[in-house]
Amino acid sequence: MSAMAPEISIDTNILLVGCGNMGRALLSGWLTRGVDHKRIRAVDLEAGAIGSAQSLNVFASTELSKVLEEFDVDLVVFAVKPQNLEALLPAYRGLADGGAIFLSVAAGKPISFYEDILGKGVVFVRAMPNMPAAIHQGITALCPNPNVQFNQRKLVGDVMTAIGEIVWLEKEVMMDAVTAVSGSGPAYVFLFIEGLTEAGIKVGLEEKLARRLAKATVAGAGAYAMQAESGAAELRKQVTSPGGTTAAALEVLMGEDAFNALLKKAVQAATDRGQELR
Repeated sequence: MSAMAPEISIDTNILLVGCGNMGRALLSGWLTRGVDHKRIRAVDLEAGAIGSAQSLNVFASTELSKVLEEFDVDLVVFAVKPQNLEALLPAYRGLADGGAIFLSVAAGKPISFYEDILGKGVVFVRAMPNMPAAIHQGITALCPNPNVQFNQRKLVGDVMTAIGEIVWLEKEVMMDAVTAVSGSGPAYVFLFIEGLTEAGIKVGLEEKLARRLAKATVAGAGAYAMQAESGAAELRKQVTSPGGTTAAALEVLMGEDAFNALLKKAVQAATDRGQELR
């Protein structure tokens, strides 16, 4: 997300539950994009996490009752570890009954899990952000339950653009595939950088230089692809001169569709595992 990104016009009181890495990314994104700090309150069981929220001039406490004092919550955002949700959620049933919108960025838990605890009438959106959200350059998939109205959907979308792009899914079953592509995807890219660095060292580059070249190449190519109108296949062809060095490398990577076949197998494995973990 560029530093010149437009401000978010949100007239909504937000309760952030969890001030870990993703919670801090959301907080800093909201504040950077112009959300009034008085519109946000945070709660976390860890004193250290609370301190990070307070350092951003946001009211925060380890006690939910203190956070809710003289604060009418419109939107509750869960940014906690999935294993903590079952014990945590019952305390928020009253807010669900009161009509607050709920948004969760916790991985793995289906919408039905939240509805079973918060009630079938809860207005709920499930989100799957990815690691670049930490620098406000992520992409988040959002899936609403049937109770979410148009204006509520727009509000949630505006809130999540603070950490990058958003896409909406109408079928929750697609969340496992999204997780396998964009949620786990940064790890695939880091592995590529790791491999490209090691390959550079093997052909004679110093480690520091090889790492710098690999990181900058991946970052630059990604940025270029985002701005280009052409698809990735066309961009690849633009870099590849017949009989040149790139063609020689691609002959290895694309031989018998090796690279693409392996990547498809990896994404399928991640998707299957996501389904197993439901």
